[in-house]
Amino acid sequence: METMFEVIGRMLSNNKFSAIKEMLCEMNDVDIASMMAEMEPEDQVRIFRLLPKTSSADIFSYLDSDIQGNIVDAITNSELKFLMEDMFLDDAVDFLEEVPANVVTRVLAHTNSETRNLINKFLQYPENSAGSIMTIEMVSFPQNYTVKQAIEQIRKNALDKETIYTCYCTDGKRKLVGTIPLRRLIVSKEDALVKDIMYDDDQLIFVNTMDDQEEVAQIAKKYDLLSIPVVDKEDRLVGIITIDDIVDVIEEENTEDFEKMALLLPSEDNYMKTGVFSLFKNRIVWLLILMVSATFTGQIIENFEDKLAMIVGLTASIPMLMDTGGNCGNQVSTLVIRGLALGDIRPKDYLIVLWKEIRVALLCGLTLATVNYGRMWIIKLVTHNTVETNTFFVVCLAMMCAVIVAKAIGCTLPIVAKLIHIDPALMAGPMITTIVDAVTLLIYFSFATLFINMNLISG
Repeated sequence: METMFEVIGRMLSNNKFSAIKEMLCEMNDVDIASMMAEMEPEDQVRIFRLLPKTSSADIFSYLDSDIQGNIVDAITNSELKFLMEDMFLDDAVDFLEEVPANVVTRVLAHTNSETRNLINKFLQYPENSAGSIMTIEMVSFPQNYTVKQAIEQIRKNALDKETIYTCYCTDGKRKLVGTIPLRRLIVSKEDALVKDIMYDDDQLIFVNTMDDQEEVAQIAKKYDLLSIPVVDKEDRLVGIITIDDIVDVIEEENTEDFEKMALLLPSEDNYMKTGVFSLFKNRIVWLLILMVSATFTGQIIENFEDKLAMIVGLTASIPMLMDTGGNCGNQVSTLVIRGLALGDIRPKDYLIVLWKEIRVALLCGLTLATVNYGRMWIIKLVTHNTVETNTFFVVCLAMMCAVIVAKAIGCTLPIVAKLIHIDPALMAGPMITTIVDAVTLLIYFSFATLFINMNLISG
């Protein structure tokens, strides 16, 4: 059975444009954008020109920046002007931030002066700030309006707004003084004043234009908001941030955290669009740092090299101990980093987290050591090796201590990073493993030396 993409592709080949236009009218905007992403550049332009005028701007905003640039290069100046006038302002700004400078110049040259001034103003906000992702397409009115006046204004302007579910109330100086849901307006008496039924004071949630977008996303999540009002330094209402942009921020921040946890420099593009040299640059810095830091691990082994050669069974346990310690450190660091990101864990909770992890580590370490002791006995019986029983105790004791120390390090480093304003995500994965490996070997060889000096194992 043919897919919609295949059907429309075949119809394009046969120049059945009228039939294609009818099909496009019945399709979801997002599905059309997804289909266009699979097409050849020339077909993308042909499909875009067949789109209904009422939805072409929305579909354009869902496309990747390279496809948007391809379409802008192909369409006429009049088509470009119509497109920019029909796009929501925040979508237009997002588009212009991604495309090359020559495309930006052409777009702004064919945009009316009012929109051009607004776009230039938005482009001046710092990257990743609330101002850079807000939109001015919102419903707002003075607090001294009656409910009837407010509803009439919504009816008059609703089609040009991104959302009308929450309306914003201002005073004579355009300062934000309250919010009111559309539902509350509809069920209120027509002669009631907006200021008497709006949410204000402690119920008023807003952000500043310079606030970080990650903080905005956390506020939206905390209060279950579909949109957040944005004010300037004088508390004047200048825009709103809608849920679609908040979801994009959450996805972007999560992706960045995952990249940092793997010690990758964050990438602006997705994997398939990132070149080999860019991938190399994003990875090599931390790989070099980790390689150099592994020198400490090598030095520890070298310093104890004589004892390793003297005692049967010590060397064979090194990989297992290092893996166990690294895994334990990674487990707790991942939980703490995520807790810090979500606000569930705060730096002042450090002692509580540490005490909890030490107790968990005691249980995990005791279980692992017990199972490992049995495992080493089974191997001894099966292989008839000459490993001394006391060596088993050295390994198991070192394992218990390594688990405790690894979990302590795993919860400490992210919180310390938070306190000194470093992204806690950097204290995960490879970084924790490198540190814990060195500490685990120190513990292991210290116990081995102690047992040798006490003549509990032969050396």
